[in-house]
Amino acid sequence: MNEDKELELLKKKRLEEMQKNLTFQKKQEEAVSAQKKRPSPRDLVLQKLGYRGLEVLQNAEHQFPNEAKLVIEKLGELIAAGEINEELDGGKLLLLFRSVGINIKMQTTINVKKDGKFVSLSDKLSMKPTNSTKENNSSS
Repeated sequence: MNEDKELELLKKKRLEEMQKNLTFQKKQEEAVSAQKKRPSPRDLVLQKLGYRGLEVLQNAEHQFPNEAKLVIEKLGELIAAGEINEELDGGKLLLLFRSVGINIKMQTTINVKKDGKFVSLSDKLSMKPTNSTKENNSSS
């Protein structure tokens, strides 16, 4: 009889250990799945980007990868906390980066209207004058 009681106690103890292990595993799996469900700071920032925001963000990441990562992480935290609710267009994002000392270079073009079409200013300046323009200048 003593052996039966001891065997029952051992079985009970082993069952409790197995239940603890299962509970611990479930908690770990829930923690991992919660982390996977939580979007990254960059994903949160991408959701808030407006007109030309992605262009500014990509330029920042290309030109200043380490600094841009820090700014994106902080922006993501602020968005997750609900402190930033507005859309971040390219101008606002560029101003933010420049205000923290990150001077991102952006490609810009100036277009002018010529003969009803928009032409870049560099193309217009590099065009050779037409014959009619030369004739007008020589007769003056």
